[in-house]
Amino acid sequence: MRMTGVLLVTALALLLAVGSPVNGCPPSDRAALLSFKAALNEPYLGIFNSWSGSDCCTNWYGVSCDPETKRVADIILRGESEDPIFEKAGRSGYMTGSISPSLCQLDRLTSLVLADWKDISGEIPPCLASLPHLRILDLIGNKLSGDIPADIGKLSRLTVLNLADNQISGSIPPSIVNLKSLMHLDLSNNKLCGEIPSDIGKLSMMSRALLSRNQLTGPIPCSLTNINRLADLDLSMNQITGSIPGQLGSMPVLSTLNLDSNRLSGEIPTSLLSNTGLNILNLSRNSLEGNVPDVFGPKTYFTLLDLSYNNLRGSIPKSLSCAKYIGHLDLSNNHLCGAIPVGSPFDHLEASSFANNDCLCGTPLRTC
Repeated sequence: MRMTGVLLVTALALLLAVGSPVNGCPPSDRAALLSFKAALNEPYLGIFNSWSGSDCCTNWYGVSCDPETKRVADIILRGESEDPIFEKAGRSGYMTGSISPSLCQLDRLTSLVLADWKDISGEIPPCLASLPHLRILDLIGNKLSGDIPADIGKLSRLTVLNLADNQISGSIPPSIVNLKSLMHLDLSNNKLCGEIPSDIGKLSMMSRALLSRNQLTGPIPCSLTNINRLADLDLSMNQITGSIPGQLGSMPVLSTLNLDSNRLSGEIPTSLLSNTGLNILNLSRNSLEGNVPDVFGPKTYFTLLDLSYNNLRGSIPKSLSCAKYIGHLDLSNNHLCGAIPVGSPFDHLEASSFANNDCLCGTPLRTC
Protein backbone atom coordinates (compact mmCIF):
# COMPACT_ATOMS: atom_id res chain seq x y z
CA MET A 1 0.00 0.00 0.00
CA ARG A 2 2.83 2.35 0.86
CA MET A 3 4.49 1.67 -2.53
CA THR A 4 1.15 2.24 -4.29
CA GLY A 5 0.79 5.58 -2.52
CA VAL A 6 4.29 6.61 -3.57
CA LEU A 7 3.51 5.67 -7.17
CA LEU A 8 0.30 7.69 -7.09
CA VAL A 9 2.09 10.74 -5.71
CA THR A 10 4.82 10.36 -8.33
CA ALA A 11 2.29 9.99 -11.13
CA LEU A 12 0.38 13.03 -9.92
CA ALA A 13 3.57 15.07 -9.80
CA LEU A 14 4.42 14.03 -13.36
CA LEU A 15 0.94 15.00 -14.55
CA LEU A 16 1.25 18.40 -12.94
CA ALA A 17 4.67 18.89 -14.46
CA VAL A 18 3.46 17.96 -17.94
CA GLY A 19 0.23 19.88 -17.59
CA SER A 20 1.65 23.07 -16.18
CA PRO A 21 2.01 24.85 -19.56
CA VAL A 22 -1.78 24.61 -19.96
CA ASN A 23 -2.08 27.08 -17.10
CA GLY A 24 -0.05 29.67 -19.01
CA CYS A 25 1.39 30.28 -22.45
CA PRO A 26 3.98 27.83 -23.76
CA PRO A 27 7.60 28.90 -23.22
CA SER A 28 8.10 29.02 -27.00
CA ASP A 29 5.30 31.62 -27.40
CA ARG A 30 6.70 33.66 -24.52
CA ALA A 31 10.17 33.56 -26.06
CA ALA A 32 8.79 34.70 -29.44
CA LEU A 33 7.02 37.65 -27.80
CA LEU A 34 10.14 38.67 -25.90
CA SER A 35 12.19 38.60 -29.13
CA PHE A 36 9.49 40.74 -30.77
CA LYS A 37 9.68 43.16 -27.83
CA ALA A 38 13.49 43.29 -27.97
CA ALA A 39 13.39 44.60 -31.56
CA LEU A 40 11.19 47.56 -30.57
CA ASN A 41 11.66 50.66 -28.44
CA GLU A 42 8.65 52.38 -26.88
CA PRO A 43 10.11 55.21 -24.75
CA TYR A 44 7.11 57.10 -23.38
CA LEU A 45 4.19 54.93 -22.28
CA GLY A 46 5.91 51.85 -20.95
CA ILE A 47 3.41 49.44 -22.49
CA PHE A 48 6.02 46.65 -22.53
CA ASN A 49 6.61 46.92 -18.78
CA SER A 50 3.74 44.49 -18.31
CA TRP A 51 5.50 41.89 -20.44
CA SER A 52 7.08 40.07 -17.52
CA GLY A 53 6.51 36.83 -15.68
CA SER A 54 6.11 33.37 -17.10
CA ASP A 55 2.49 33.61 -18.27
CA CYS A 56 2.20 35.80 -21.36
CA CYS A 57 -1.56 35.12 -21.44
CA THR A 58 -2.21 37.14 -18.28
CA ASN A 59 -1.81 40.91 -18.03
CA TRP A 60 0.63 41.27 -20.91
CA TYR A 61 -0.55 44.51 -22.54
CA GLY A 62 -2.08 43.88 -25.99
CA VAL A 63 -1.65 40.09 -25.85
CA SER A 64 -4.49 37.59 -25.62
CA CYS A 65 -4.53 33.80 -25.83
CA ASP A 66 -6.89 31.06 -26.85
CA PRO A 67 -8.68 30.09 -23.61
CA GLU A 68 -8.37 26.36 -24.31
CA THR A 69 -4.91 25.94 -25.84
CA LYS A 70 -3.29 28.95 -24.11
CA ARG A 71 -1.51 29.72 -27.38
CA VAL A 72 -1.04 33.39 -28.27
CA ALA A 73 -3.96 34.34 -30.56
CA ASP A 74 -3.90 38.14 -30.77
CA ILE A 75 -1.35 40.93 -30.57
CA ILE A 76 -3.17 44.24 -30.68
CA LEU A 77 -1.00 47.30 -30.11
CA ARG A 78 -2.42 50.59 -31.35
CA GLY A 79 -0.46 53.83 -31.05
CA GLU A 80 -3.67 55.85 -31.15
CA SER A 81 -6.07 54.55 -28.55
CA GLU A 82 -8.59 55.54 -25.89
CA ASP A 83 -6.88 53.21 -23.45
CA PRO A 84 -6.30 54.84 -20.02
CA ILE A 85 -2.55 54.51 -20.44
CA PHE A 86 -2.73 56.92 -23.40
CA GLU A 87 -5.20 59.29 -21.77
CA LYS A 88 -3.10 59.48 -18.62
CA ALA A 89 0.02 60.28 -20.64
CA GLY A 90 -1.88 62.78 -22.77
CA ARG A 91 -0.18 61.65 -25.94
CA SER A 92 -0.38 59.18 -28.81
CA GLY A 93 2.08 56.36 -29.17
CA TYR A 94 5.58 56.45 -30.61
CA MET A 95 7.78 53.46 -31.27
CA THR A 96 10.99 52.76 -33.15
CA GLY A 97 12.63 49.51 -34.18
CA SER A 98 11.45 46.78 -36.51
CA ILE A 99 9.09 43.80 -36.67
CA SER A 100 10.96 40.68 -35.56
CA PRO A 101 10.51 37.49 -37.62
CA SER A 102 10.14 35.74 -34.26
CA LEU A 103 6.41 36.48 -34.58
CA CYS A 104 6.27 33.78 -37.22
CA GLN A 105 6.77 31.20 -34.46
CA LEU A 106 3.31 32.12 -33.13
CA ASP A 107 1.56 29.74 -35.49
CA ARG A 108 -1.84 30.15 -33.81
CA LEU A 109 -1.87 33.93 -34.28
CA THR A 110 -5.16 35.26 -35.65
CA SER A 111 -4.66 39.04 -35.27
CA LEU A 112 -1.53 41.14 -35.62
CA VAL A 113 -2.21 44.84 -35.11
CA LEU A 114 0.82 47.09 -34.81
CA ALA A 115 -0.74 50.35 -35.89
CA ASP A 116 0.04 54.07 -35.76
CA TRP A 117 3.39 53.96 -33.97
CA LYS A 118 4.86 56.39 -36.52
CA ASP A 119 8.48 55.22 -36.65
CA ILE A 120 8.61 51.41 -36.82
CA SER A 121 10.77 50.72 -39.86
CA GLY A 122 12.31 47.85 -41.78
CA GLU A 123 10.54 45.27 -43.90
CA ILE A 124 7.47 43.17 -43.26
CA PRO A 125 8.87 39.74 -42.39
CA PRO A 126 8.05 37.49 -45.40
CA CYS A 127 7.40 34.59 -43.05
CA LEU A 128 4.23 36.30 -41.78
CA ALA A 129 2.63 34.92 -44.94
CA SER A 130 3.06 31.44 -43.46
CA LEU A 131 0.82 32.03 -40.42
CA PRO A 132 -2.10 29.70 -41.24
CA HIS A 133 -4.71 31.23 -38.91
CA LEU A 134 -4.06 34.94 -39.46
CA ARG A 135 -7.26 36.89 -40.07
CA ILE A 136 -6.19 40.49 -39.42
CA LEU A 137 -2.88 42.08 -40.45
CA ASP A 138 -2.94 45.79 -39.62
CA LEU A 139 0.36 47.67 -39.77
CA ILE A 140 -0.97 51.13 -40.71
CA GLY A 141 0.86 54.32 -39.80
CA ASN A 142 4.52 53.34 -39.51
CA LYS A 143 7.62 53.66 -41.70
CA LEU A 144 7.73 50.14 -43.04
CA SER A 145 9.59 49.76 -46.33
CA GLY A 146 10.44 47.04 -48.82
CA ASP A 147 7.95 44.88 -50.67
CA ILE A 148 4.66 43.32 -49.65
CA PRO A 149 5.53 39.64 -49.02
CA ALA A 150 5.31 37.80 -52.33
CA ASP A 151 3.43 34.89 -50.74
CA ILE A 152 0.80 37.08 -49.05
CA GLY A 153 -1.83 35.07 -50.94
CA LYS A 154 -1.17 32.06 -48.70
CA LEU A 155 -3.10 33.75 -45.88
CA SER A 156 -6.34 32.05 -46.88
CA ARG A 157 -8.22 33.23 -43.78
CA LEU A 158 -7.17 36.89 -43.97
CA THR A 159 -10.12 39.30 -43.84
CA VAL A 160 -8.26 42.59 -43.21
CA LEU A 161 -5.00 43.69 -44.86
CA ASN A 162 -4.11 47.25 -43.85
CA LEU A 163 -0.62 48.47 -44.75
CA ALA A 164 -1.57 52.12 -45.35
CA ASP A 165 0.59 55.13 -44.48
CA ASN A 166 3.98 53.46 -44.74
CA GLN A 167 6.83 53.54 -47.27
CA ILE A 168 6.21 50.19 -48.90
CA SER A 169 7.48 49.92 -52.46
CA GLY A 170 7.48 47.43 -55.30
CA SER A 171 4.38 46.13 -57.01
CA ILE A 172 1.21 44.58 -55.65
CA PRO A 173 2.08 40.85 -55.56
CA PRO A 174 0.04 38.73 -57.98
CA SER A 175 -0.71 36.25 -55.18
CA ILE A 176 -2.90 38.85 -53.44
CA VAL A 177 -5.84 37.69 -55.58
CA ASN A 178 -5.79 34.38 -53.68
CA LEU A 179 -7.01 36.04 -50.47
CA LYS A 180 -10.52 34.64 -50.92
CA SER A 181 -11.71 35.81 -47.49
CA LEU A 182 -10.39 39.38 -47.80
CA MET A 183 -12.99 42.06 -47.05
CA HIS A 184 -10.89 45.16 -46.33
CA LEU A 185 -7.80 46.08 -48.38
CA ASP A 186 -5.95 49.32 -47.63
CA LEU A 187 -2.58 49.93 -49.28
CA SER A 188 -2.97 53.70 -49.57
CA ASN A 189 -0.21 56.26 -49.10
CA ASN A 190 2.79 54.11 -49.92
CA LYS A 191 5.23 53.93 -52.84
CA LEU A 192 3.68 51.05 -54.74
CA CYS A 193 4.24 50.98 -58.48
CA GLY A 194 3.27 48.81 -61.43
CA GLU A 195 -0.22 47.78 -62.43
CA ILE A 196 -3.12 46.60 -60.30
CA PRO A 197 -3.42 42.82 -60.88
CA SER A 198 -5.81 42.31 -63.77
CA ASP A 199 -7.59 39.47 -61.97
CA ILE A 200 -8.18 41.41 -58.73
CA GLY A 201 -11.86 40.66 -59.30
CA LYS A 202 -11.21 37.23 -57.76
CA LEU A 203 -11.44 38.94 -54.36
CA SER A 204 -15.18 38.36 -54.33
CA MET A 205 -15.66 39.11 -50.61
CA MET A 206 -14.01 42.54 -50.70
CA SER A 207 -16.07 45.56 -49.65
CA ARG A 208 -13.31 48.20 -49.49
CA ALA A 209 -10.34 48.59 -51.84
CA LEU A 210 -8.23 51.63 -50.97
CA LEU A 211 -5.13 52.07 -53.14
CA SER A 212 -4.80 55.87 -53.28
CA ARG A 213 -1.61 57.92 -53.09
CA ASN A 214 0.78 55.48 -54.70
CA GLN A 215 2.51 55.36 -58.08
CA LEU A 216 0.31 52.75 -59.70
CA THR A 217 0.13 52.70 -63.49
CA GLY A 218 -1.82 50.91 -66.19
CA PRO A 219 -5.60 50.67 -66.59
CA ILE A 220 -8.42 50.18 -64.13
CA PRO A 221 -8.94 46.39 -64.20
CA CYS A 222 -12.36 45.52 -65.59
CA SER A 223 -12.46 42.52 -63.25
CA LEU A 224 -13.09 44.93 -60.35
CA THR A 225 -16.65 45.16 -61.58
CA ASN A 226 -17.16 41.47 -60.69
CA ILE A 227 -16.86 42.21 -56.95
CA ASN A 228 -20.52 42.50 -56.05
CA ARG A 229 -19.80 43.44 -52.42
CA LEU A 230 -17.49 46.35 -53.25
CA ALA A 231 -18.84 49.55 -51.68
CA ASP A 232 -15.75 51.76 -51.52
CA LEU A 233 -13.14 52.01 -54.31
CA ASP A 234 -10.37 54.59 -54.05
CA LEU A 235 -7.69 54.66 -56.77
CA SER A 236 -7.00 58.39 -56.52
CA MET A 237 -3.61 60.09 -56.75
CA ASN A 238 -1.86 57.50 -58.89
CA GLN A 239 -0.78 57.43 -62.53
CA ILE A 240 -3.58 55.23 -63.84
CA THR A 241 -4.33 55.57 -67.55
CA GLY A 242 -6.97 54.50 -70.04
CA SER A 243 -10.73 54.94 -69.89
CA ILE A 244 -13.15 54.37 -67.01
CA PRO A 245 -14.89 50.98 -67.35
CA GLY A 246 -18.59 51.61 -67.86
CA GLN A 247 -19.39 48.48 -65.82
CA LEU A 248 -18.38 50.36 -62.65
CA GLY A 249 -21.73 52.11 -62.87
CA SER A 250 -23.56 48.78 -62.70
CA MET A 251 -21.99 47.58 -59.45
CA PRO A 252 -24.81 46.83 -57.00
CA VAL A 253 -23.50 48.38 -53.75
CA LEU A 254 -20.76 50.78 -54.89
CA SER A 255 -21.34 54.04 -53.02
CA THR A 256 -17.92 55.77 -53.08
CA LEU A 257 -15.71 56.00 -56.16
CA ASN A 258 -12.58 58.15 -56.08
CA LEU A 259 -10.57 58.20 -59.29
CA ASP A 260 -9.23 61.76 -59.02
CA SER A 261 -5.68 62.85 -59.81
CA ASN A 262 -4.81 60.19 -62.36
CA ARG A 263 -4.29 60.22 -66.13
CA LEU A 264 -7.66 58.85 -67.18
CA SER A 265 -9.01 59.77 -70.61
CA GLY A 266 -12.10 59.17 -72.71
CA GLU A 267 -15.66 60.11 -71.79
CA ILE A 268 -17.49 59.79 -68.49
CA PRO A 269 -19.57 56.59 -68.62
CA THR A 270 -23.28 57.39 -68.54
CA SER A 271 -23.79 54.55 -66.09
CA LEU A 272 -21.74 56.30 -63.37
CA LEU A 273 -23.99 59.36 -63.26
CA SER A 274 -27.23 57.39 -63.56
CA ASN A 275 -26.31 54.96 -60.75
CA THR A 276 -28.65 55.96 -57.92
CA GLY A 277 -26.60 54.10 -55.30
CA LEU A 278 -23.38 56.00 -55.97
CA ASN A 279 -23.24 59.06 -53.70
CA ILE A 280 -19.57 60.09 -53.71
CA LEU A 281 -17.99 60.39 -57.16
CA ASN A 282 -14.69 62.19 -57.69
CA LEU A 283 -13.28 62.17 -61.22
CA SER A 284 -11.37 65.45 -60.93
CA ARG A 285 -7.86 66.14 -62.22
CA ASN A 286 -7.82 63.75 -65.15
CA SER A 287 -8.05 64.20 -68.92
CA LEU A 288 -11.69 63.24 -69.41
CA GLU A 289 -13.41 64.58 -72.51
CA GLY A 290 -16.84 64.91 -74.07
CA ASN A 291 -20.06 66.15 -72.54
CA VAL A 292 -21.38 65.60 -69.02
CA PRO A 293 -24.08 62.93 -69.58
CA ASP A 294 -27.59 64.35 -69.13
CA VAL A 295 -28.92 61.39 -67.14
CA PHE A 296 -29.78 62.73 -63.68
CA GLY A 297 -33.20 62.06 -62.18
CA PRO A 298 -35.37 62.24 -59.05
CA LYS A 299 -33.42 59.36 -57.41
CA THR A 300 -30.01 60.97 -57.98
CA TYR A 301 -28.31 61.54 -54.62
CA PHE A 302 -24.73 62.80 -54.59
CA THR A 303 -23.16 64.14 -51.41
CA LEU A 304 -20.12 64.91 -53.59
CA LEU A 305 -19.82 65.11 -57.36
CA ASP A 306 -16.46 66.50 -58.52
CA LEU A 307 -15.69 66.64 -62.24
CA SER A 308 -13.27 69.59 -62.06
CA TYR A 309 -9.96 69.92 -63.88
CA ASN A 310 -10.82 67.89 -66.96
CA ASN A 311 -11.49 68.70 -70.63
CA LEU A 312 -15.27 68.46 -70.50
CA ARG A 313 -17.25 70.46 -73.06
CA GLY A 314 -20.83 71.34 -73.83
CA SER A 315 -23.40 72.64 -71.37
CA ILE A 316 -24.29 71.74 -67.80
CA PRO A 317 -27.02 69.04 -67.91
CA LYS A 318 -30.43 70.51 -67.13
CA SER A 319 -31.48 67.22 -65.54
CA LEU A 320 -29.19 68.04 -62.60
CA SER A 321 -31.98 70.28 -61.33
CA CYS A 322 -34.21 67.19 -61.06
CA ALA A 323 -31.84 65.45 -58.65
CA LYS A 324 -33.10 64.51 -55.19
CA TYR A 325 -29.94 65.91 -53.63
CA ILE A 326 -26.61 67.31 -54.79
CA GLY A 327 -24.35 68.38 -51.93
CA HIS A 328 -20.94 69.48 -53.17
CA LEU A 329 -20.74 69.97 -56.95
CA ASP A 330 -17.56 71.09 -58.70
CA LEU A 331 -17.49 71.59 -62.46
CA SER A 332 -14.67 74.16 -62.47
CA ASN A 333 -11.65 74.20 -64.77
CA ASN A 334 -13.24 72.58 -67.82
CA HIS A 335 -14.45 73.92 -71.17
CA LEU A 336 -18.17 74.12 -70.36
CA CYS A 337 -20.34 76.76 -71.95
CA GLY A 338 -23.87 78.13 -71.79
CA ALA A 339 -26.34 79.07 -69.07
CA ILE A 340 -26.16 77.54 -65.61
CA PRO A 341 -29.55 75.89 -64.91
CA VAL A 342 -31.76 77.56 -62.30
CA GLY A 343 -33.15 76.09 -59.10
CA SER A 344 -31.69 73.44 -56.82
CA PRO A 345 -28.83 72.57 -56.44
CA PHE A 346 -27.53 75.60 -58.29
CA ASP A 347 -29.10 78.10 -55.92
CA HIS A 348 -26.79 77.06 -53.06
CA LEU A 349 -23.54 76.69 -54.96
CA GLU A 350 -20.74 79.25 -55.03
CA ALA A 351 -19.02 80.69 -58.08
CA SER A 352 -15.97 78.51 -57.41
CA SER A 353 -18.01 75.47 -58.49
CA PHE A 354 -18.13 76.86 -62.04
CA ALA A 355 -14.92 78.92 -62.28
CA ASN A 356 -12.47 78.76 -65.20
CA ASN A 357 -14.72 77.39 -67.89
CA ASP A 358 -14.98 78.76 -71.44
CA CYS A 359 -18.28 80.61 -71.40
CA LEU A 360 -20.60 79.69 -68.54
CA CYS A 361 -23.02 82.35 -67.40
CA GLY A 362 -25.91 82.86 -65.02
CA THR A 363 -26.13 82.79 -61.22
CA PRO A 364 -23.73 82.64 -59.40
CA LEU A 365 -21.58 83.86 -62.31
CA ARG A 366 -22.15 86.84 -64.58
CA THR A 367 -25.56 87.37 -66.16
CA CYS A 368 -26.06 85.72 -69.53
